[in-house]
Amino acid sequence: MFTGTDSYIATRELSTAVNAAVLLQKPLLIKGEPGTGKTLLAFEVARSLGKPLYTWHVKSTTSAQQGLYEYDAVSRLRDSQLADRGLESARINDLSNYIRKGKLWEAFESEEQAVLLIDEIDKADIEFPNDLLQELDRMEFYCYELQRTISARHRPVVIITSNNEKELPDAFLRRCFFHYIRFPDRETMEQIVAVHFPDLPQALLAKTLSAFYNIRDVKALKKKPSTSELIDWVRLLLASGVTHDDLTDLDTLTELPPYLGALLKNEQDSDLLGALKRKGARPY
Repeated sequence: MFTGTDSYIATRELSTAVNAAVLLQKPLLIKGEPGTGKTLLAFEVARSLGKPLYTWHVKSTTSAQQGLYEYDAVSRLRDSQLADRGLESARINDLSNYIRKGKLWEAFESEEQAVLLIDEIDKADIEFPNDLLQELDRMEFYCYELQRTISARHRPVVIITSNNEKELPDAFLRRCFFHYIRFPDRETMEQIVAVHFPDLPQALLAKTLSAFYNIRDVKALKKKPSTSELIDWVRLLLASGVTHDDLTDLDTLTELPPYLGALLKNEQDSDLLGALKRKGARPY
């Protein structure tokens, strides 16, 4: 049973979702704001359950076939042209030497049940999820070059992340167990920060979180700062010797936070906070 780890705070809802997906033997589809720990979840599930992890990071050019295998016909052609120079013909005739296994194949072949992460599935073409329906449902696929079916020795725990850049097909969603990681409330965020900075003074933690959530509450922000950006910000504050007294004026916005670039990632949001400061207005 997954309940989180010493370095990953999982809410009760998230732990329930992971365990339900494992019990139902369905892929777990995870959505949430960027920076809320969706990708990290797969690593921590694998560590908590003591299982090997296979990661497939999806890009805009990724095809479903790459997750299964790729046949390197170019290398075989080149080798065949060099056959008269002493290269063994047995190697050329064995097509398995030119098959590059994908992450699904590797997870299927694992000696023990593995965790398979398909990261940011919504980056790929809209047909990408549909092209994986049978493989994720039946846990097998056919290799035409080798003329054999590749079946999973042990059904892997599949975790799929999405940033909601594209809508996923209904047929794909039907086969998944879904969970949305909601942004942590203040109590949960205190636990998350404490995991990364166990010696952080409570007064500095309180001021930091107040400033962080006040910034997130600005309605017109184009991109709200995330959990991972908060961790970066706290790390910078500690490294530079900032204390809770240095953050006192943030409550009235008489000054902008130090190292604002760790929290805000575009000029519109930086200008917005600067304008609010100059007007003496509260952004929340």
